Amino acid sequence: QVQLVESGGGLARAGESLRLSCASSGGFFEYNDMKWFRQAPGEQRELVATITNDGEEIYADSVKGRFFISRNNAKSTVSLQMACLKPEDTAVYFCSAYVHFGDVHYWGKGTQVTVSS
Repeated sequence: QVQLVESGGGLARAGESLRLSCASSGGFFEYNDMKWFRQAPGEQRELVATITNDGEEIYADSVKGRFFISRNNAKSTVSLQMACLKPEDTAVYFCSAYVHFGDVHYWGKGTQVTVSS
């Protein structure tokens, strides 16, 4: 069982930066792909960024060049550095761990990011 706890959300103005962090416990962090999703009110959950267990980074077109995902296997953490924020980045951001063995996604409870214009 994997537990995920996000932190770092909050309020920002357009053009500013925020950094989200996710602490993982349980399981074998280094073997998991780690992902950040977001969900805006009335919208479907959207995959924002992925960092695979071998360090490959994948980004949604909407955030490419502005958001950067990183992981620290020694600390079992994953971060999302968000720059040049836009009002349309406003959403609840969820950390997710994909465990290849068992084909299972685990989820955190989410952290709110609000960007004002």
